[in-house]
Amino acid sequence: MLKDYQRTRILTLLDPGRDPLGAGYHIIQSKIAIGSGGLLGKGYLQGTQCKLHFLPEHHTDFIFAVLGEEWGFLGCAIVLALYAALILWGLTRGVRTQDRFGAIVAFGVVAMIFWHVVINVGMVLGMMPVVGLPLPFLSYGGSSAVVTLIGIGLLLNVRARRYIF
Repeated sequence: MLKDYQRTRILTLLDPGRDPLGAGYHIIQSKIAIGSGGLLGKGYLQGTQCKLHFLPEHHTDFIFAVLGEEWGFLGCAIVLALYAALILWGLTRGVRTQDRFGAIVAFGVVAMIFWHVVINVGMVLGMMPVVGLPLPFLSYGGSSAVVTLIGIGLLLNVRARRYIF
């Protein structure tokens, strides 16, 4: 029932080494980049996987791998903690509003950001198939950045109009 590209994504997820120069190349290089970062990383702009162009699409889909290589586990943990704080802030905006539509908008924006982070980080770590979803606020991309910023603007609007008169 699956199409060829769908089957390839699933098989690559299960065993990226079956095609190391083709479909599995991205995930193998991503794991190498994250693993080489260690605890504290190699330093800003000192990542070899990115600098020597072993990691394809390092500025868009695999920006988290670059972050892991240059800033290490500690830098990744800080970024994920900032995302968690943003998500919790957005959820509190939705809970505290007395406007039902505002709550739905807030939860929708938070869900969008949450799933983008989960899917992108899971993809870069090899836990999910590579699908090309950007990491909010970090990945290079025009339309994704615009939509995410519009979502943050909607969250701020929900916060500003939390009381109905």
